[in-house]
Amino acid sequence: MKFNAILAGTIGAGLVAASPVDKRQGTNIDATVLQFALTLEHLENAFYVGALKKFSEADFSKAGYDATYYEDLRRIAEDEQSHVALLTSALSAAGVTPVEPCQYSFPYTDVKSFITLSSVLEGVGTSAYLGGAPLITSKDYLTVAGSILVTEALHTSYQRAAVPEVPFASPYGTPLDPTSVFTLAGAFITSCPATNAALPFVPQPALAYNATESCPKTSTRRSKRSILCRAPKPGSPGYNNGGGYNGGKNETGNGWNGGDHPTPEPMACELVAGGNVVFTANATIPAGAYVTFVSGLDVASVQGTISGSNIAAQIPAIALGQTYVLITSAAAAGGKIDPATVVAGPAIIEGRFQFSPFNA
Repeated sequence: MKFNAILAGTIGAGLVAASPVDKRQGTNIDATVLQFALTLEHLENAFYVGALKKFSEADFSKAGYDATYYEDLRRIAEDEQSHVALLTSALSAAGVTPVEPCQYSFPYTDVKSFITLSSVLEGVGTSAYLGGAPLITSKDYLTVAGSILVTEALHTSYQRAAVPEVPFASPYGTPLDPTSVFTLAGAFITSCPATNAALPFVPQPALAYNATESCPKTSTRRSKRSILCRAPKPGSPGYNNGGGYNGGKNETGNGWNGGDHPTPEPMACELVAGGNVVFTANATIPAGAYVTFVSGLDVASVQGTISGSNIAAQIPAIALGQTYVLITSAAAAGGKIDPATVVAGPAIIEGRFQFSPFNA
């Protein structure tokens, strides 16, 4: 395959002639980025393979999703397998031993919770490729990564539409740094082969969206949008009639927890700009800490109110759609988060999209 040869040549050259910056990092950065991408693709591949083995087309039909949606889901799974094959062959051709799949644990229990988690994971994958782009030194490799990024973004929009959420809640994609992505992905990994090359990332302490504290009984309940794109129809088993991503006992809400135990949290109120949101950190929160929101190309740090392991903050206007949240000891400056200031996170919330008048 042409792109395999391009990638192999690029990585091989980099291994021989890494720049001084790359040497300080202890490895060729392009090979490291490729291994990290393969780690994520292995996870996504296992996620879809496992779900398609567990749930039949009839199961999706009972949940309100038709045969066309099921077929499209199989195409998404095939895409992930293709990504794994491309990255694996490119690394092998360059003389780098590709990482093998790990063992995973995904917390979905039925078709609806699987689709909800899929929309979140695809969003993280899209953010991972976008956030990793500035690290890539080869234009050829950047083209290939960009090609995969486009497909991941399409998957994200399609699965968001099936939840249903606004498929493109922000005018811009959200880049996420590799350490934060590794923290989120690591939550689903139970073990990896000892022969896998170690990635140069250390997971950050877990941060959990606290639905109970964020949604007092007086809160405004969410009203889900009704969209097409083969999403369940009103009245069908898969249709959400408010109160989170999925109505009923399996609702997963619009807050999602990364970290050691990523259990989707129920959510019955709107996370809109100006509203209050609470997080629980698996770390000591320093006095004066900030709740830092990352959405699209915007980063906003809000002074937090601390109560033990909880920290509350007002939701900024930038929080649109899938938004990443970290606790930081200092405010982000110039739209950048200093890695040394990260205390915990990220957690993921769904910032409520509010339509504004369109000026033609």
